[in-house]
Amino acid sequence: MTPTLVRNQLGADASAPADAGTRARDWAEIQERMLAPLYEAVYDRMEVGAATRMLSLGCGSGLAMLVAAARGAHVTGVDSDRERLALARARLLPDAGWDDAPAHSPHPARRRARLLEDGVPAPVGADGAPYNLITVFEPIGCAAGDSEGLVPALRSAVPLAVRGATVVLTGWGPPERCATAAVLQVAARLADTAGPPRTEPGRWRPTLRDDLEDVAARAGLKPDGSGRVSCPFGYADVGSAVRGLLSTGLFDAAVRATDRSQVEKEVAEALHPYQREDGTVWMPNVFRYLVCVT
Repeated sequence: MTPTLVRNQLGADASAPADAGTRARDWAEIQERMLAPLYEAVYDRMEVGAATRMLSLGCGSGLAMLVAAARGAHVTGVDSDRERLALARARLLPDAGWDDAPAHSPHPARRRARLLEDGVPAPVGADGAPYNLITVFEPIGCAAGDSEGLVPALRSAVPLAVRGATVVLTGWGPPERCATAAVLQVAARLADTAGPPRTEPGRWRPTLRDDLEDVAARAGLKPDGSGRVSCPFGYADVGSAVRGLLSTGLFDAAVRATDRSQVEKEVAEALHPYQREDGTVWMPNVFRYLVCVT
């Protein structure tokens, strides 16, 4: 697989505190693309194309939507993170809204997609028909409470889809198959310095074998297959890796317990075993997806 490497922005300071906008940009410019192999594998298996009407829950800055739209799918994305959603609009539609592109638009994907704020799905797909595919590409399973908001979101979305629609959930693979797990353990150790319970929302924890199945059961979904996908995390240097990893939110509890500079320093140290001679960082990972039916 071709390495996924992202160059540092000129003049970026990896030790500077990140506001919401900076964090969202780090996600969109550095980290989001690490999951591209997961998107492609799911779309291949689901045969995503012109007949697909997809609802993307937690669509983030829109890369997964762009890939689906390029295959001809009609896509609606919802997300409560307004900074990421704004980047999705800027990235995909710099000069037009999702819903008002004219029929003669030279960019057909604009007539097949839309973005909605505040995490509230629309009752029909972008082409006026019910959804037949619901995706959740924000991986769950390695942070306490990371699925709590997902279950009600799924329960709200399922009635908007056709009977027997496909729902795809995604999560981290086993820790022993994810090199990044060793770095994420820094988050747990630093968060523990403040002494809050280990069940604090957002605190890192080892991925459990049945995390996805548990979400499916609570949302009333029937599992119908699964798969694993190699998603190596590749960065141009340690600074890019630190920024990308902190943009995931998995280190938030550690930042609250200590401070951002301390977290950045210790994450950088934990990355040293994965730094290659040319300065790039390479961490093999496996992600898992669960296919369900409504």
